[in-house]
Amino acid sequence: MAESSVDQGVVTDADAQRRFRNALAMFATGVAVITAPRAGEVPVGITVASFNSVSLDPPLVLFSVDRRCLSLADLRSAPRYAVNVLAEAQQEISNRFARANSGKWDGIHFGNLGDRHVLLPDTLATFECEPYAMHDGGDHVIFIGRVVRHQARHDGRPLIFFGGKYRALEDSPAAA
Repeated sequence: MAESSVDQGVVTDADAQRRFRNALAMFATGVAVITAPRAGEVPVGITVASFNSVSLDPPLVLFSVDRRCLSLADLRSAPRYAVNVLAEAQQEISNRFARANSGKWDGIHFGNLGDRHVLLPDTLATFECEPYAMHDGGDHVIFIGRVVRHQARHDGRPLIFFGGKYRALEDSPAAA
């Protein structure tokens, strides 16, 4: 097994950062899109692979956002946001919301939001959240949301990201 060390918790040179990122890529993750209303404008929407549960009581979830993200200020000030867990067939949605340009919402109806959360159609699960806390996470900001409503489908397969690529989840004979 290849080994690399991180000096004092800081990865400074580009080669060390690449090795660290490659090691992190060995952890398979689901893919989600974080959505939030933006006053009088098209909603915020960004793809993340850093989503997980924090607490059942109160119901808390977290995700992290790169400090260079153009939507960071809007997410920090959002009165609410939603985590939309993508299905395997939603790879195009993941790619669309991973881009830092306009047009993310083309063809997706979000209507007049008022006090509603922005939810994407056909996802495996949604978690409607109110901001609970934000923490420094180095070159990321960690958002913790208090879940006020959630829903889940019990059919379909998740969109999986592993080793820098989308992957398909397969049932193994041992799992059957």
